[in-house]
Amino acid sequence: MTKSIGVIAVIVGALMLLLPVFIPAWVDLLDFNPYSVIAAVLVIGGLIAHILLNKYLPLEGEDE
Repeated sequence: MTKSIGVIAVIVGALMLLLPVFIPAWVDLLDFNPYSVIAAVLVIGGLIAHILLNKYLPLEGEDE
């Protein structure tokens, strides 16, 4: 579960950017800068977390 935290953050960030496009009542969120910054931080941070966690954490059942 720990290794998938980065992927989950990327998916949440991408959904935050996509949902206002498909839900007309949320269109104003696209112009709200803190909302866009949070989504961007989730996507970029999730990508970095995914790379680092998969590089440095051993696979389950593996001995170091």
